[in-house]
Amino acid sequence: MKESAPRIITLDEFILRSEKAHSASTGELSGLLRDIGVAAKIINREVNKAGLVNILGIDGSENQSGDQVQKLDLYANDRMIEFLQNSGECCGLASEELPDILPVKGIDGKSSKYVVLFDPLDGSSNIDVNVSIGTIFSIFRRRSPIHAPCQLEDFLQRGVDQVAAGYVIYGTSTMIVYTTGQGVNGFTLDPSIGEFCLSHRDIKIPARGPCYSVNQGYFRMFDEEIRRYIDRCADQQLGLRYIGSMVADIHRTLFQGGIFLYPGTQKHPQGKLRLLYECNPMAFVVEQAGGRAITTGLERIMEREATALHQRETIVAGSPDMVEDMATFVRGFRPAHAS
Repeated sequence: MKESAPRIITLDEFILRSEKAHSASTGELSGLLRDIGVAAKIINREVNKAGLVNILGIDGSENQSGDQVQKLDLYANDRMIEFLQNSGECCGLASEELPDILPVKGIDGKSSKYVVLFDPLDGSSNIDVNVSIGTIFSIFRRRSPIHAPCQLEDFLQRGVDQVAAGYVIYGTSTMIVYTTGQGVNGFTLDPSIGEFCLSHRDIKIPARGPCYSVNQGYFRMFDEEIRRYIDRCADQQLGLRYIGSMVADIHRTLFQGGIFLYPGTQKHPQGKLRLLYECNPMAFVVEQAGGRAITTGLERIMEREATALHQRETIVAGSPDMVEDMATFVRGFRPAHAS
């Protein structure tokens, strides 16, 4: 007898099932995750037809991190704000594209206890050449009084205090991958029904992988111990794979194993990626999949104190054994280098 196809589980259904499994759940976090899923569908639609609607190219301005703003950056930013504001499930937003936090007024008497931080379009410099890009998000429980406007302190929290985080990757297929601290699950958008469907349950990163991922064009600008470690990767005949979109590079590493590095350079000694919008949420996902995420100073990313909304950080993330090898190598190198 022919076996029936496995039952499709949509993102909405999965979120609701997870909510029911926790008796103390109020539904706000579930609502936020669904809002992000809807915004991702709209952004995906525009990403796939960007060249037809004249939203490719540079806007001409710079964001708070000094990066050139792409037109599609602004579109994605507006859609994320629109869907997260309109539901009233969060009390405040912070975006890589905005200079300050954006308080959200309560709707229908709601007093939300969550804030959302996001990078609306990671890797946007790749938009014009049709390379995979993504959206990254992070959710925290607010610290300020619940019936008052949100405050900066609600956003400047350590990564270990995240209640949910994840990313959307817009590629050959569009996926949303997220965690609420109980493992990592991936959902692929089925364009025939317009729904994200569970496609990768309980994702686990391999202990080791065949590749290392770093922008080797900056090799001479890295600290010496990082240069020597990269030489070691080449000596071990690891393949170099670098897309230039953190979402895409981490996504590949998550499934195939490997190590992703974004060290500081002479121009950006503190690193170039943002702690709150990129490093913390991706570190949460990687750790929940069994991997590790540290700074080049060998500190756990999610233990780093946040002191500014657009704070930069270095990051090394990926397969646990490979990240440990890197840390051991750097520890052994630095004392000799210091002498």
